[in-house]
Amino acid sequence: MPKSTPTDAILICSASESDANMLWATRFFAPDPFIFIQKRGKRFLVMNDLEIDRAKQQASVDKVLAYSDYQRRWQGRGTQFPTVAQILSDVLTDLKIKVVEVPATFPVGLADQLRGLGIHVQPKPDPFWAEREFKTKEEVRFISDSLRAAEIGIAAGIAAVRNTKIRKDGFLYFDGTQLTSEILKSIINTAIMSRGYVPSHTIAASGDQCVDPHNQGSGPIRAHSSIIMDIFPRSQSTGYFGDITRTIVRGQASERLKHAYQCVEKGQEIGFHRIRDGANAYDIHYEIVNFFDRAGFPTGSINGRMQGFFHGTGHGLGLDIHEAPAFGQRSKNILREGNVVTVEPGLYYEGMGGVRLEDVVIVTKTGCKNLVKIPKILEV
Repeated sequence: MPKSTPTDAILICSASESDANMLWATRFFAPDPFIFIQKRGKRFLVMNDLEIDRAKQQASVDKVLAYSDYQRRWQGRGTQFPTVAQILSDVLTDLKIKVVEVPATFPVGLADQLRGLGIHVQPKPDPFWAEREFKTKEEVRFISDSLRAAEIGIAAGIAAVRNTKIRKDGFLYFDGTQLTSEILKSIINTAIMSRGYVPSHTIAASGDQCVDPHNQGSGPIRAHSSIIMDIFPRSQSTGYFGDITRTIVRGQASERLKHAYQCVEKGQEIGFHRIRDGANAYDIHYEIVNFFDRAGFPTGSINGRMQGFFHGTGHGLGLDIHEAPAFGQRSKNILREGNVVTVEPGLYYEGMGGVRLEDVVIVTKTGCKNLVKIPKILEV
């Protein structure tokens, strides 16, 4: 079917706990897949008996239909166990829908079955909901709440590291036990969970582990070595994420590490100064890369390993930890008022360790506003 064919409706079939597009559309958490249909601004859910009453109370939709009603229809026709596609074909027929637009993640098998039943299915590339890029005041509040939880985790991690003792073997000891990344992550995660937020894949890496920015960290932590804590909790009530990174050292940082830290702080300031409605995110990213290069921190392959600043400056934040707009070397996105993005330059070199600082800002007409309140400090 030609791409220009107008669609009658939008269709999503997924679990909102794992699909931000579904959660954004319905504001309803459910662990199992369900059906969402939007036709001319009117929103419908098709729910099983287990979830239908809760959906009627909590979902931000106009009408909730019972999946079991459609099952009984098919059973009356002699089909004991109708497929999801058969149920959907009846629902769409009732709503006078013949052509649907679906996300790129829509199940291929289900799409093929619907086509076999006479429904035209047209995938739409991301972003499926373009409106998700522009955060409402309520969404900014939800993100800010999650940032407060992240700050609590960061503060707990810093306090634990600050309260360690440096022994002759060069390692940190917490309450008489050698401090490991695993213990530090447990301290951070416990603080976050106590506030009703869910930590996932918390990073507490040290030394050369930091050179891999997504290394979550493992094993004992040495004194006088960089420790990167990257924390991104999700609210159990709203689904929105926070995302903050801090780099600290217990003891004395090397002169090169101190210089790298100062440059990363300056890199962030370049971002804060340049971000505004209409700014080119790609240009801002490469201004920071070039500043690092001039300061003696080039980016490239060294001994077969990427080192320097080799990830994006940031990313959109909301119901996904990484969402539009991207902010780095892969696309020339234009930042717009209402975008919420991270600003997280970093420098990573074997032998030095790594430095990353991450805050979250909302883009305004004339600049940006930092939503993160916790200060930055290197040596603790």
